[in-house]
Amino acid sequence: MSDVDRRTSLAAAMAVGLLLGAPQPVFASTEPNVVRPGDRRLVYEGHWGRTAEAATTVNSGSRLRFRFTGRSVHALFGVASITVPAQIHVSVDGGPKRPHAVDRSDLEITAAGPGPHSVEISVKDVFSRANRWTPPLQTGVVLTGLRLDDGGHLLHQPTRSVRKLAFYGDSITQGVMALCEVNTSDCADGTAAYPTLVADALRAALTQVGFGRQGVIQTGNGGVPAAPDAYGWNHAGSRADSDRRADVIVVNQGTNDAAYGSDEFRVAYRAYLEKLRAAAPPARILALRPFNGAHADDISAVVGELADPRTEFVDTTDWLSPADGDFNGTVHPSAQGHRKVADRLITLLAKELQ
Repeated sequence: MSDVDRRTSLAAAMAVGLLLGAPQPVFASTEPNVVRPGDRRLVYEGHWGRTAEAATTVNSGSRLRFRFTGRSVHALFGVASITVPAQIHVSVDGGPKRPHAVDRSDLEITAAGPGPHSVEISVKDVFSRANRWTPPLQTGVVLTGLRLDDGGHLLHQPTRSVRKLAFYGDSITQGVMALCEVNTSDCADGTAAYPTLVADALRAALTQVGFGRQGVIQTGNGGVPAAPDAYGWNHAGSRADSDRRADVIVVNQGTNDAAYGSDEFRVAYRAYLEKLRAAAPPARILALRPFNGAHADDISAVVGELADPRTEFVDTTDWLSPADGDFNGTVHPSAQGHRKVADRLITLLAKELQ
C-alpha cells in the first residue's frame, strides 16, 4: 500500500469513528506518563468535542489550562487528516503567548525549574476556508493527550466560581484579519478579538464561536451550516455543552445576510434568538447591531417584538471608525477596533458581572 493510500485509509477510518462516536485511531494515551484528554484536571473553555481519545475544537478563541510539575510537558495532537494546520498560543506561568502551528503530533512545552507550573493553550486561528465541520477535519485542534516528564505530575486546578460568557458570530467574532489585511491564519487572531478581551477583563469563562461567512440564513465557510443549524454542535456529530449556565450571550450576526430580504431575515433571526433563549433561560442576551449596519433595523425590530426584558438590542453605531484605523479591509475590525468594541461591552456588562 502506498503512503497516499495509507493516509486515505486512515482518514476514512477517522471519519467513521468520529461520526459514530467511536474512539479515534490515536493511541498516545497508552504510552508511559501520558494523560488522557478527558482527565478532569484539564480545564477546557469553549466548544471542545471530547472522547476518551481526543478533545477537538474548530473554534478560534477556545482554550485549555492545566498545571504540572517537571521541566517540560509534551502536548500531543492528532494531525493525520489535517491539511491546513491551526495556530495556537502557548503561555507558561503567565508569561508571553508564544505562537505555534499545530502541524506535528508532539509539541514540547518547556518551563523554568521543576514547578509547579501553569500552562494556557489558546487557539489563535482555525482557518475558515478549510473543512472544519464534517470529519475527517482538514483543520482544527485535536488534542490526544499530554506526556509528562519522568516523575512529573498533572495537578488539580484551584476551584473558582466564575461568570460564563458566550459569543456567537461570524468571521468578526472569529478574529479574522484582526492583525493585517489578508484572509489567512497569519493575519487572524481569535485571542485578539473582542470576546476574549471581554472575558479576560471580567474574569469570566469564555465560549467563543465564530464562523467565517456565516449568517442566520447564509451558510459558513468550511462546510459550516447557518447559525441556527450550527448552534448546539462542536462540529458535525459532536454535541456542544449546553449554554444553560451562561450569564450573558452576545450575538453578532447579520453581516453576511445582507443579500437576503428583510422579511426572510427577520423570521430567521427571531428563530435564532428564540433558540438561544430556550437553551439558556436566565441569560442576558445582547443582540449587536452589525458594525457595518447590515439589517440593523430588522434586528432592533425583532428584539422589540420579542418583548423579552433579558434580550437587548445593542446599537453599535459609531463604535468603530474606518478613518481611525479600526478596520482591516472594509468589514473586519483591526486589533485596535476589537479593543474598542471590547471596552464598550465591558462597560455594558461590568456591573452585572461583578
